[in-house]
This record gives sequence, structure tokens and C-alpha cells, in this order.
Amino acid sequence: QVQLVESGGGLVQAGGSLRLSCAASGLSFSRYAMGWFRQAPGKERELVAAISWSGVTTYYADSVKGRFTISRDNAKNTVYLRMNSLKPEDTAVYYCAAERTLSEYVSRLITEYDIWGQGTQVTVSS
Repeated sequence: QVQLVESGGGLVQAGGSLRLSCAASGLSFSRYAMGWFRQAPGKERELVAAISWSGVTTYYADSVKGRFTISRDNAKNTVYLRMNSLKPEDTAVYYCAAERTLSEYVSRLITEYDIWGQGTQVTVSS
């Protein structure tokens, strides 16, 4: 059974940090690019960060650049999102997603990601 399971969300004060993890099972993890998306109430789901299958190529949305870091450990079938200097506007449900590709190009299109986790809530208080 193919599965992505996020963890690490929670409530944090503005300026604080969290590290999200996404554990993959049932798929050849190293054949997938991975993305972290978020969706705030009343807003569309947006790509926050993405990483190629090798970990060499990364992408960050302008809103998180310099504050968030995406990384992966192919030996552990896990992708991470380190979030520093959190702001109230970072409050959302965060999802990890997988795109089967061996290209170093990381897609920014939500439709390219075909495996999704259930999400983890991140709440940043002011």
C-alpha cells in the first residue's frame, strides 16, 4: 500500500521553529520528487518547497525562501521541512506529495503530484 504520513505539526509562537517529516512506504522513494504544500482556510493549496529525487535540486516559494529548508533521506524514505522564523501567515495544513520522475527538474504544478499524505496542522500564534 502506497502511503505518505506527515508528522511534526503543532502550535508554535511567531518566530519559533518546527520540523515536519513525511515518511513514505510502498513506493520506490528514490524515484520520486517530493513536495511540501500547504492550504490555509479559504485559500488554494500552494507549493511551499520541492526537492528532486536526488536531493540536488530544490525549489522554494518566495514567501518561505530563507526561512524553510527541504531535505530528504532516501535511505529512510523520508522528506523533511525545517521551518524557522515562523509567522502567523504560515498557519495551514501542510501536505507532502510525491511525483514520479527521475528528472532533476522539480515541478511546481500541483497536478504533477499524484501521491498525497493526509496533512498535518501547523498553527503559528502571534
